[in-house]
Amino acid sequence: MMKRNGDIELHILEEKLRFLKLKIAERQRKIYVYRKMLPLKRTLDMEIAVLQIQFSQCTDRINLLEKKFVDPTGDRARLLNGKDLTPKEMLSKIDKLEFHLAEKEEKLLEKEFLFEQVARLTDRLRTRTETCKQDTLLLAKKMNEYQKKIKDCTHKMMALVAELSMQQALSLELQKEMRDKQEFLTSCIERIEQGLPLSKEIEEDWLKVLRDEDMHHLAVAERAMLQLEEKHNLMASGVYTTAIQRPNAYIPDAEATLPLPRPYGRAPPFKPTEPGSSMRHIKKPTIKPIEI
Repeated sequence: MMKRNGDIELHILEEKLRFLKLKIAERQRKIYVYRKMLPLKRTLDMEIAVLQIQFSQCTDRINLLEKKFVDPTGDRARLLNGKDLTPKEMLSKIDKLEFHLAEKEEKLLEKEFLFEQVARLTDRLRTRTETCKQDTLLLAKKMNEYQKKIKDCTHKMMALVAELSMQQALSLELQKEMRDKQEFLTSCIERIEQGLPLSKEIEEDWLKVLRDEDMHHLAVAERAMLQLEEKHNLMASGVYTTAIQRPNAYIPDAEATLPLPRPYGRAPPFKPTEPGSSMRHIKKPTIKPIEI
């Protein structure tokens, strides 16, 4: 038990010793820092002395300026020119000033009255202008409508004039053509009366008409032939074909049976195809005689 207490006290003493060592180290650090700051302290002391001297000089200067400011004598005082008026002169001057003031007030009242009259007139004119603005707006709208109608009418007139000019040109062309036809007709009548043949142009036109009629007849005949061919090529089932029809039935030759057509079935007779154009390159075979 005593040993245990001694260990505890020893541990406490060690802790105290460690704490004291830390304090000693802290004091040594502070001493080291203060020693480093010692030259700075000297310079700061010198700066403080200089600043104190400057401060004393500034205070002396301030005191001197305050004394000069308070003292009314000297250069600060400035005497005014002129003379002081007597009471009578002052009263007469006051009367004059009051008279001038009354005149100014009278003029001011006149100007205010004129201003009121002008304001009334301007109000009337403003109301009139407002009403005139509405009237002018209506007139402007009507003018715009009339101008639009005038423009539409001018466009229509221009279109009619253009159409009229076209019709006039067409009428001139027709009149010219009519004159030419009349001249041609008179010349034809004169040639017929004289017993002369008609002109080549009429003959060419007549031949052209005959040729057109022949072509029309040929076209009608070709159309009829095509219709006949279509009817001929149209099968009973409704299928159109141009192939050559082949027999699909035969009549038996037996006497015991009736002569009724029978279908070929799966084995219809073979029909060879016609030789093509390539057959001209093939020689015909020579038939050799058969020796027995």
